[in-house]
This record gives sequence, structure tokens and C-alpha cells, in this order.
Amino acid sequence: MDVNRLQDTSELDEAREEIRIVDEQMAALFVQRMEAVRKVADFKRQRGLPIEGKDQEALVIEKNSALIEDDELRSYYLQFQQATMEVSKRWQHRLMDGQRVAYSGVEGAFAHIAAKRIFPDGATLAYPTFEDAYESVVAGECDLAVLPVENSRAGEVAQVLDLLLAGPLFVNGMYSLAVVQNLLGVPGSTLEGVRTVVSHQQALSQCRAYIRAHGFDTITAANTAVAARQIAQAGDASVAAIASEQTAVLYGLDVLDHDINEDKSNITRFAVLSRVESTVAQKNDAGAFILMFTVRDEAGGLAKAGNVVSAYGFNMKVLRSRPVPDLPWHYYFYVEAQGSDLSEDGQKMIAALKGACPMVKVVGRYRTFDDVLEPGDAL
Repeated sequence: MDVNRLQDTSELDEAREEIRIVDEQMAALFVQRMEAVRKVADFKRQRGLPIEGKDQEALVIEKNSALIEDDELRSYYLQFQQATMEVSKRWQHRLMDGQRVAYSGVEGAFAHIAAKRIFPDGATLAYPTFEDAYESVVAGECDLAVLPVENSRAGEVAQVLDLLLAGPLFVNGMYSLAVVQNLLGVPGSTLEGVRTVVSHQQALSQCRAYIRAHGFDTITAANTAVAARQIAQAGDASVAAIASEQTAVLYGLDVLDHDINEDKSNITRFAVLSRVESTVAQKNDAGAFILMFTVRDEAGGLAKAGNVVSAYGFNMKVLRSRPVPDLPWHYYFYVEAQGSDLSEDGQKMIAALKGACPMVKVVGRYRTFDDVLEPGDAL
């Protein structure tokens, strides 16, 4: 046999053995990494945090890629890192499949749509009231609750704010969902054949001009999803529902007309609540925290509290007042402030606020004011 060929074979075998040893090491490191990913998934599940974190992913990839000095190899390592991230996210999705998410309403309601878009792998459970959904998390029946806190047209959802004040749960996420109403009919129905529309009172109000233009009679339902379910069960082609496009899919209805609400900036903000407080500090000033406090019954009491918050450089993006339940003519204040209360200035601000106010409570933190739930069929 050719000596050169033997030498080539020996070098190839040595290279393959070196790869085998490295593969063994990488397999052990892979298991170690995925166990750490399991801890990350547990942390996120308990706090209602999303799996996707594009900013964090980009930061990790940039930092790790800098470890590769060879310019040519760095581009391949970048692909390796991106593939590793995708595998990690798929593992997290698998681990979080059993997450139980409470919402108020019925399947197809906007709260249900929000819950499915935030937690596509979670099991959503419907409850008749906000309080029932909230208490399901307190009692451990569910891991998380997705509840509305504000609508751009109707203002704050008072009952949910009262639950935040009195209850033990924490807000660990805040998401905005655009409300788009559609006219839904039973299969085979036509827009021209519709005589009556059924929906929640607010939805009917949002589509008032459209209803008036078509001369429809109206019937009020408990919510938009209930309206869709009612007409699906009745099977009357002359009666349509006003609800979301996703609801049409759920109840086997046809979309007779799209986007019929006159206000195109109708947005509802949903909070994610859990039993565990998130201590993930917001980066820079992109994130926010939620404060609730009462003030002393004296001239300038609210101004003093507001001055404390602003003195430490925090911008109050939201400020609302609500009557204290069961205590007439007393009020509490709800604030969403930009920045992190876990920063040095944040801790000083909280301490100063406690000196100026009878009650101060941090009820949540979330990462950004601009988390928008994009349209999509998440059901």
C-alpha cells in the first residue's frame, strides 16, 4: 500500500477522532445548556414572561460571536448560535405547554384572543368574571391571568384596578390589542339579507355609523363572542353578529364585512398577572413599573406624591384616581412610570414616597410601553 495513502488515512482518522471527542464534549455541554434553559422556562412560566426575547437574543449572539477571532469562521458561528437559540426556544415552548392561563369571557372574546397571542402554547381557561379569573391564579388553579386594564375609548377597567389594589398578584407584562370588529353571519348568508345585529353594547356603539347606514335593528349580548355563538346556534341568515374575525373561525361563521368599527384606533391593554413578582430590571428607560398609593387628606397631598416621583427622574405615563372600595370619599392613585423601580434612584424614590404617603404598593413591572399584539390567527 502506498505510504502516502497510509499517512493520509492516519491523518483523517486522527481528525475524525478529534471531532468525536469534541462532539462528546459538546453533547455534555448541550445537556448542561438545556438544563439552564429549563430554569429560564420555569422563571418565565411563574412570572408570565414571554418566551421570545429578541433584544436578549441579539445581545447574546453579538457577545458570543466576538469570541471567534477568525473572521471567516465567525459568520458560521453566528449561524450556529442562531440555530442554538431556535432549539432553545422550541424546548421552552415544550416545557411551557402546560401553562394554564385564565381570562374572563368565552372562547373567541378579545381577552381570549389576547391570551392566545401572548401564550400560544398555554391552555386557556374561561371564567365568568374578572374576579373569578384573578382568584383562579391566587388559588393555584391557573398559573396566569390575562385581564384588560384600559381601553383607548372607554378608559380604565375599574374592577381590575381594584383587584390589583386589594389582591396579592403581580403584573409582569402589559400588551396592547387593536379591537377590529367584523360583521359575521351564518354560512350562506349575505350582507343584503341581514336585518338584525347582535353584539356587546360597546361593540354596537363602536359600529353605530355602520349600523345606522344599513338600517339594522340591534340586540345586546353579554360580549362579542357570546353574540357569535348565539347566531351560530340559531342559524338565522337575517341575524348577524359583530365580533372578531377569529371568532368567526371558532363558530363556523362567514365574515360578511371587515373592519366595520368607525374608530380605527380602538385599543385595549391587557395585563399578565402571576403569583410571583418579576425582578427583571428594565433596560435603560424602555420599561415601566406600576405604583399604587394613597395620599394624606391635606392640601397638595397628590402634588407632594407626584413631586417625589418626578424628583427622581421618573415620567408618569399614566395617572388615574379611583375611589377606595368601602371607604367613601377616599381615593387611591394608579401610576405607570417609565423606568425601573429596582434602580438606585427607583429605590430612593419608593422610600421617599413611603414617607409621604400612607400606603405605597408596587404591583408590577413590564418591559416596554410598545408591546403590541400583532394581528394573526392564534386560535
